[in-house]
Amino acid sequence: MSMFCYQCQEAAKGTGCTIKGVCGKTDEVAALQDVLLFVTKGLAHVNTVAVDHNLENGKAYKFMIDALFITITNANFDGGKIVTKITEGIELRDQIKASLNKAGASVTSDDKSITYAGKSKDDFLKVAPAIGILSIENEDIRSLKELLTYGIKGMAAYAEHALNLGYESKEICQFIQKALVATTNNSLSGDELVGLVLECGKYGVDVMALLDKANTESYGNPEITSVNLGVRNNPAILISGHDLKDMEELLKQTEGTGVDVYTHSEMLPANYYPAFKKYEHFVGNYGNAWWKQKEEFESFNGPILFTTNCIVPPNDSYKNRVYTTGASGFDGCTHIANRVDGQPKDFSVIIEHAKKCAAPTEIETGEIVGGFAHNQVLQLADKVVDAVKGGAIKKFVVMAGCDGRMNSRNYYTDFANELPNDTVILTAGCAKYRYNKLPLGDIGGIPRVLDAGQCNDSYSLAVTALKLKEVFGLEDINDLPIVYNIAWYEQKAVIVLLALLSLGVKNINLGPTLPAFLSPNVANVLVENFGIGGISDVKSDIESMILS
Repeated sequence: MSMFCYQCQEAAKGTGCTIKGVCGKTDEVAALQDVLLFVTKGLAHVNTVAVDHNLENGKAYKFMIDALFITITNANFDGGKIVTKITEGIELRDQIKASLNKAGASVTSDDKSITYAGKSKDDFLKVAPAIGILSIENEDIRSLKELLTYGIKGMAAYAEHALNLGYESKEICQFIQKALVATTNNSLSGDELVGLVLECGKYGVDVMALLDKANTESYGNPEITSVNLGVRNNPAILISGHDLKDMEELLKQTEGTGVDVYTHSEMLPANYYPAFKKYEHFVGNYGNAWWKQKEEFESFNGPILFTTNCIVPPNDSYKNRVYTTGASGFDGCTHIANRVDGQPKDFSVIIEHAKKCAAPTEIETGEIVGGFAHNQVLQLADKVVDAVKGGAIKKFVVMAGCDGRMNSRNYYTDFANELPNDTVILTAGCAKYRYNKLPLGDIGGIPRVLDAGQCNDSYSLAVTALKLKEVFGLEDINDLPIVYNIAWYEQKAVIVLLALLSLGVKNINLGPTLPAFLSPNVANVLVENFGIGGISDVKSDIESMILS
């Protein structure tokens, strides 16, 4: 076995990737990611001691967030950049240790990551087998620690987006640090780890609320918007991922250049924000979910900017048109450097590249409607309540989460098509691409697919549910006419799930398969305490979820 990874839904054979990641990462990149996580845990240990001595280092929190985001699925495939990050973490850890020693304090722990002092890629690769996932022998403890780790990976992704807009929470950072340390504590019981996992969900709600505040205070509340799916005849840049600060800076720098900008996949919801609508060269959305990028990037003709995860290893035919920035990276693709001293990123290289390219080839026409974040839905609250009380709407179905390549995900398209006409779909995340272009119509002017935005905008769905609970005078959120049929793929979906559990939501159906990292005993805990279930076939699931 040259690697082991089971953090995403497409883990090989439903158990784990052992030769090469289904996502495309090599065993070497997987090993380097394991070492980066290992060093990050050591940094968390040292900075925890520093906190106790009023010597905490704010750079440590930023490093933890960056490192966790880099190791998320489909984010960074560039071994060289990961090696640089590992070295940075070791140097920062040793700086904090030196300041503690100078103050007469010491770091005592059995955690090997505190003393690890490798200096080269070869050193890092040698240590990797001893510190990977399978180094924890007890399968239930391993499962809970991995669940906690994947939760804070998702949390870190959202925290980084907020931080890029100048919004941060020390409490969230301190929990991430606490969780990292806990994953190295061999004395924690299963019950204690379950408690930490649920606490992680609470902070998941907090980080999504923080990012919602950052996005809406920076760019306005999303509005109901018809998004163009066609193309113009200008050269263009396609921007993918999730980071709205990158979106803002790219739009500003392309203004007046003759280069258009289109969104792809999870960047689609940028079309809903008022601040971006003023740019005449912001054309609309091109393409579908992340996994279709190989064919869609060929036809786009211009350069593509990845701001976060969701990279599929590019074909040689367009690899020279792929640019990365932030936590994303791919060996051989141009990486646009981070901001320095508050100055914007410099996108000039991708803009000049775009000018030399042909205009996008049109792959579809028409429009899709989105922008139903919590502020917009609450403006429709009276209309929605009347429709529910009058019987026009019988059920809301939360179909949020991720899309993916597996043919079994056609289930979600079929499920949406077969839903009774008195149901409304609430969605966020790229799972929506399975049904957001279907002609499902509306109920009294309320579209049957209400798209709140990106995966982090699942917070909007929670706010909407809580508001409806209040309006209907219910004591329990589970008494609402809402059911949950959520698709998952990677770690941001994990934190969304834990956040929903922390809000008391029960009976969530998760698919297309349950996570491979849940041991049978841990899965049973979720089933018995929260009613977590899988999916079966469309007819049976509609019968049990909607009609029963």
